[in-house]
Amino acid sequence: MKIDLSGKVALITGAGSGMGLASAEAFLEAGASVVLSGNHYDKVKEQADRLSARGKTLALQCDVSDEAQVKALVENTAKEFGRIDAAYNNAGWMPPYAEIAEASTDDFIRAHDINLKGIWLCMKHQTQQMLKQGGGGTIVNCSSMGAIVGVAGRTSYCSTKHGIVGITKSAALEYASKGIRINAVCPGVIDTPMVSSMISTDPAVLNALIEQVPIKRLGRADEIAQAVLWLSSDASSFVVGHSLVVDGGITVQ
Repeated sequence: MKIDLSGKVALITGAGSGMGLASAEAFLEAGASVVLSGNHYDKVKEQADRLSARGKTLALQCDVSDEAQVKALVENTAKEFGRIDAAYNNAGWMPPYAEIAEASTDDFIRAHDINLKGIWLCMKHQTQQMLKQGGGGTIVNCSSMGAIVGVAGRTSYCSTKHGIVGITKSAALEYASKGIRINAVCPGVIDTPMVSSMISTDPAVLNALIEQVPIKRLGRADEIAQAVLWLSSDASSFVVGHSLVVDGGITVQ
């Protein structure tokens, strides 16, 4: 299916690498102008410059846990391109593995600040902008298969991802009648820098992860990007408040 988003403007958080970067590339391929944002400006600027030959790009720094920065991100996107038609809230952080008795409270708070509060803040200001435009638009939030099942040693992370599904459903009900469709994507184990950092200290971890996946491989960032693109297009025009699981079959076992 060829998705055409010509003339549309897409805003992506956590766009410096992995699923966010792959999604930026997919939106550009579909004809959209793309804002790549991230906490490390140099990283998103490098990628935005690299991709500029494919279409209009803009790099903006943003720590999604900081409301002033999120507000500025949305305002600067609208100032540059005039509107926001699609947003993919991808920025996230995974705390180190720890069973709950030994887990860091600071890590729990940081995970919620970035993963859950960050998406809540992004939706708050993105919906404001979309309403200001007269309504209409799509928002996709990045949750995880960790919102569908529990994962031992990842209580802080999973609690944020379960929360994302909840706020996605609630916000979807609030704005569906105003033409703003809000959904989530729930990736499984995807070959990204975040996963690489998990397995770097012990290569055996990679084999253990792959063994859990019925399709017997890690997912690719571009496979998540295509799901995000579909949820952001008219091809999914009757999909509201849904959490699309893209995990190679892990959660259906």
